[in-house]
Amino acid sequence: MSDERNYWLALTMVKGIGAVRFRTLLETFGSPKAAWGASLNQLRASGMGESIVANFIEARKKVNPETLPADLEKHYVHALTWEDEDYPRRLRELEQAPPVLYYRGELLPTDEWAVAVVGTRRVTAYGNQVAEELGAFLGRNGITLVSGLAKGVDAIAHQAAIQAGGRSIAVLAHGLDRIYPPENRSLGEEIIANGALISDYGLGTPPDAANFPPRNRIISGLSLAVVVIEAGIESGALITAGFAAEQGREVFAIPGSIYAPQSKGTNLLIQKGAHPLVRYEDLLDALNLEMMGEHKNARLVLPGDATESKLFELLSQEPVHVNDLGALAEMPIEQVSSTLALMELKGLVRQVGGMNYVAAREARAEYTTKEGLPSAVATRAESPEPVPSEPLGDDEGRQSPTLSKEST
Repeated sequence: MSDERNYWLALTMVKGIGAVRFRTLLETFGSPKAAWGASLNQLRASGMGESIVANFIEARKKVNPETLPADLEKHYVHALTWEDEDYPRRLRELEQAPPVLYYRGELLPTDEWAVAVVGTRRVTAYGNQVAEELGAFLGRNGITLVSGLAKGVDAIAHQAAIQAGGRSIAVLAHGLDRIYPPENRSLGEEIIANGALISDYGLGTPPDAANFPPRNRIISGLSLAVVVIEAGIESGALITAGFAAEQGREVFAIPGSIYAPQSKGTNLLIQKGAHPLVRYEDLLDALNLEMMGEHKNARLVLPGDATESKLFELLSQEPVHVNDLGALAEMPIEQVSSTLALMELKGLVRQVGGMNYVAAREARAEYTTKEGLPSAVATRAESPEPVPSEPLGDDEGRQSPTLSKEST
């Protein structure tokens, strides 16, 4: 890890330095290293308030930028910055993309095709069934499921996607040297093996209540769409839906009983313009993910060298004879034949007889879930449970969504 990169990490350890202030520091001082070493007067002149300047002083006492890479390695944590090619493309497009993204596990190019599933911790039997079925549906169809590892809807959906053979990403509101909540540690380890845990908070950051709403912008930012399964009127899942609308993502909500507190938020989203999700297939259709197999195949089986790349670009679903391919590529026939043989072993191309080749494409994944969603269960209105003493997660927000037909 380069010396300059260490200071990207160090700045994330300063409380109150988010995307906007980080960019201001870069524009003012030219580099994270220069910003870290700036005098107090220089920091004030850059527009940092007294509380941020005080946080800088505290961070400089506690944080040694040179030891941060070793700290990450100790906890099997990787880091990506705005400058890294592997930084998630959809997240990079956001105006306030995290300057540094920490992760445990593995991020793949195919995670670009992701759907967020969020909802209440106090899930009903109806919500449990939908979370299980939708998670499994996404997993079977090769779509990465993104959520927040909270109890209830989040955990159910994560588990279902993995059990169906899919990938899952959990966005956490604390440093990745821990997994919170504690009862989901084993699930967190499963996600690491079948996806990734992600956070924009440095190591040692506790799961403070104030961290949860901001992390929701990453959940929506990584995704093509957000599906809210069950949520109360003041649910943090509605904050995620609001971020999704602002980011130009599609917002879906599961209709529910008008008598159930857990469906008041989802029904409100639908009133405000969210798509009512009544068939799982509608999600793929709305997002044009019926071509999922073709998109992922083209991205996954990237040609190994310039020769393979050139031949792959010339092939489609229409058969092309090896001689014609050689002429189009302006390559000797022997080179074309040997390269095609290797590409066929990789699954990049298929020979369809008579030395004719086509690009290998996966067929559209078959829907294997039940037809549509379970009917809404009219659950009795219940008085809300007492708010737990733990940090507020996806079920506790204090912001209503601002959706419209145009925003979704």
